[in-house]
Amino acid sequence: MAENIVFSDQETPPSRGLASPHANWSDLNVHSYIKILIIGGLFFWLFHSEIETIVRRWVTDSSWSHGFLIPFFSLYFVNQRKHNILNVRTRPNWLGLFLLICVILFYPLNIVQFQYGYFRPLCMIPALCAIVLFLGGWRLLKYTWLPIFFLIFAIPLPQRYYVQLTMPMRLLAADVSSAVLNLVKGLEATANGVVIDITYQGQQLEPSLNVAEACSGMRLLMAFLALGVAMAYLHYRPIWQRAVLLGSTIPIAILCNIIRVTVTGFIYVLIHPKYTQGIYHDMLGLVMLPLAFAIYGFIAWFMASLFIEQTESKLPNVIVRKRLRHQ
Repeated sequence: MAENIVFSDQETPPSRGLASPHANWSDLNVHSYIKILIIGGLFFWLFHSEIETIVRRWVTDSSWSHGFLIPFFSLYFVNQRKHNILNVRTRPNWLGLFLLICVILFYPLNIVQFQYGYFRPLCMIPALCAIVLFLGGWRLLKYTWLPIFFLIFAIPLPQRYYVQLTMPMRLLAADVSSAVLNLVKGLEATANGVVIDITYQGQQLEPSLNVAEACSGMRLLMAFLALGVAMAYLHYRPIWQRAVLLGSTIPIAILCNIIRVTVTGFIYVLIHPKYTQGIYHDMLGLVMLPLAFAIYGFIAWFMASLFIEQTESKLPNVIVRKRLRHQ
């Protein structure tokens, strides 16, 4: 006699070899933690001068003060994938060792021969990738490559590159702000480079309004770009929507900075110049970050509402087994 036994998806016992959703870092043995400490110590010994220089820049330059948060974001990304990382079958890859040796050899060669300063801190990124590839293989690198490359937002740009990037943004902010200020009756604004000359009710205001480096929007751009990458990574969306959200961070940051410079101009003319300096100037810059997030959130909501992914309804998988029963 045959007896049918039916298992639905909900009744099927969990398969072996799947990542446990309850995996925790405490599951690692003592030897793994010792290995991590040794590798971390050797990494710090090799790049200690670059790490100290970067941290000093975070402390002294407000444009890069967001750098303190970047490593914590990277650790948070790693923690989000802990159930995959802790259950992955690691297999050493000798290509990683070869790449690590190449990075270690290039580091002093760059200092002596090429003398390109920005490559010195950047060497830490491929070194970390090579270490992960060597110890854990491609599977482990699959879950950690983005947290590693995310650290690039914490590495300050060389000053000459920073100036070259900020100058076009300062010029754009000055031109657009002047055009908006000219809409006010009795107000004349002329942009001469990054300086805005303002005449109000026939009287020229002194000193002229200067769009300084701090008003270039570069600080907002770098911080918002880093947070945009984080949000695109953490929130599940189709790849094209993530690309749109990531690409929108740059125009949003530029737009918010133009708004900041324009509002500063109105405060300078209609209220008092003292409210465009010092703590008032910094507070206005902080206000732009929530505004940028509001615009970013609106774009995310708009795409989620306009483009709805339609999926076909599927019946639960049913497994039917026949068991012969002997009478």
